[in-house]
Amino acid sequence: PGVLAAYNGGTHMPLEDVGMMRGIPTMKIIEPTDPVMLDYLIDQILEDYGPMYIRLQRKDAAEIYEKGSEFEIGKGVLVKDGTDLTIIASGIMVEEAIKAAAILESKNISARIVDLFTLKPVDAEIIIESAKKTGAILTAENHNVHNGLASAVSEVLVKNYPVPLEMIGVQDLFGEVGQVDYLMKRFELTAEDIVKKAEKLLTRK
Repeated sequence: PGVLAAYNGGTHMPLEDVGMMRGIPTMKIIEPTDPVMLDYLIDQILEDYGPMYIRLQRKDAAEIYEKGSEFEIGKGVLVKDGTDLTIIASGIMVEEAIKAAAILESKNISARIVDLFTLKPVDAEIIIESAKKTGAILTAENHNVHNGLASAVSEVLVKNYPVPLEMIGVQDLFGEVGQVDYLMKRFELTAEDIVKKAEKLLTRK
């Protein structure tokens, strides 16, 4: 998914796929965060009736969850609790959110982290709960900021509990060739970028 296509370049770099799949009725969209989650979800995926789209990292996935962790399709995961803002992330951006939260902590900013690995249907309950608890939401996705995670979260907030929102993601651009580290910086997807956007977000509370 997204910048993980690396040297395959823009022709193989799906930054719009979630948007297209979200428009298909009854489609479920899942982006497993790490091998532990994927292993646990496989049986649910196989037994689920209907179309499903999976954004799957090919290799070198970070290990986020401990073995034995349990997950449910359609339910977000509270990775870390916090009080000042909530970072709602998916895929490789969960690791970046964890790094960013550590930097923010050193600045006396408490960040709550939610892993929203099911992009459709989204877990509206955890989004609303986070908005009420922290009063500010920052989304982080390895995808165009249009029609993906940010859009899905925005739809829940505007109908239920509007709060200031900022978005980390590709800013309406095509992909390009490069190492993943370069592409993360090029498209402003790093932990440092999350920190900057989080600080901007807090000025709007």
